[in-house]
Amino acid sequence: MVGRRKEIEELMKSYDSSESEFVAVYGRRRVGKTFLIRNVFSGKFAFQHSGLAKGGMKKQLRLFVSSLREFGRTPSRSLTDWMDAFDELKEVVRASDLPKKVVFIDEMPWLDTPRSDFITALESFWNGWASARNDVLLIVCGSAASWIVKKLFKNKGGLHNRVTRRIHLQPFTLAECQEYVRERGLSMSKKDIAECYMALGGIPFYWSHLEKGDSLPQNFDRMFFADGAPLKGEFAELYSSLFRKTKLHLKVVETLGKKKIGMTREELLTYVKIASSGSLSQCLEALEECGFIRKYKVIGTKKKFVYQLLDCFTLFHFQFLCEMDGKDEHWWSRTNTSPIQSNWRGLAFERLCLLHVPQIKAALGISGVLTNVYSWCHAADSVYPTGAQIDLLLDRADNVINLCEMKYTSGPYTIDKAVETMLETKVETFRVLSKTQKALHLTFVTSRGLVHNSYWNTVQSEVTLDDLFKE
Repeated sequence: MVGRRKEIEELMKSYDSSESEFVAVYGRRRVGKTFLIRNVFSGKFAFQHSGLAKGGMKKQLRLFVSSLREFGRTPSRSLTDWMDAFDELKEVVRASDLPKKVVFIDEMPWLDTPRSDFITALESFWNGWASARNDVLLIVCGSAASWIVKKLFKNKGGLHNRVTRRIHLQPFTLAECQEYVRERGLSMSKKDIAECYMALGGIPFYWSHLEKGDSLPQNFDRMFFADGAPLKGEFAELYSSLFRKTKLHLKVVETLGKKKIGMTREELLTYVKIASSGSLSQCLEALEECGFIRKYKVIGTKKKFVYQLLDCFTLFHFQFLCEMDGKDEHWWSRTNTSPIQSNWRGLAFERLCLLHVPQIKAALGISGVLTNVYSWCHAADSVYPTGAQIDLLLDRADNVINLCEMKYTSGPYTIDKAVETMLETKVETFRVLSKTQKALHLTFVTSRGLVHNSYWNTVQSEVTLDDLFKE
């Protein structure tokens, strides 16, 4: 298995525990939650079941009965509610001769249908029975991270503080994607892997569609643009599987996708035109918990936040796939060297960097330094007619701020007189407007490094694409 070392260690600790454990594994759709659990506990399940997408309580209970039968239990009567279902589950556990009874319930949020009282039955099963034993490992899983957080982690009733381990499964990093590519025998350069990440993010399921023998453009044509392309309908399925009411979530991500640096909550309220600010807050929280957006403070303030869309696949969809039906099946290969793809790579590289801040910090030798991560923008005005924008600021506790410029080029990036002047103006604008007293270090994060010419001395530190591939 590629990566997931910390997660596997946590799961094995729960398995080896001398007490019953309640483990929640959550993360966005297609990130590999089910694959991880089934591989770690293969042959050790006392019971496993998966919720049915968009199924009512009757269908969910009917499917639960099928799972009970697979593990040797045929109920003597039909199940009328979840209390009955969990009573039958107890009998399955009692009958198991495994030393640790691993009970795996996948896609649990789908089981909690309206007026089903599922949470009440789960609470009764765990508090009233399983937790009193020392041999039960209950693992629950779900792509709807907001449901896991709200109904389990922030539960104010009987399930309050009952989850013993929380495992938030994150997308692969560049290093893990490189390991995955090698394991599958794919021949891809670091440039290919980086550009693939710019479109797919670190979602293993998407990477599983890459095929040997094809170039990256050929793979993209087959995955996105050909007739019957396997990822053609993924965007709609992605959001509908995570959120029961997707209209607002889609409106928010579409709006955020149009402003690279992000928007404040107040700006979003204006653009989205929603009457209830509470609904927007819940939507933003859910999108953040699922990993689609990030929230960062406006530098120099304590309470003002900006929300920024970072999900690579969502942004790729908005730029290239919304109107894909009008493009030919070889569109990506035909436009591979076009300005539209070149511009996309430049912007997507900036997001790639934002998703690999720990690797940037490691390259700078500041992994152990407390650091706040920001972006910053000042619109053009009469005092600063050109305006200024910095997409990545590392505000460090050791009295330094790294102002990061991110450049994706086919060869080493050259700083000339015009670029030097622009950089000096940007740094000075930030210094004046932020009123910071910290040292400002101009840092370049590039795909192929910098040309060390006479203008290079303005740069304090460099990070390259190779650094982003380090664990």
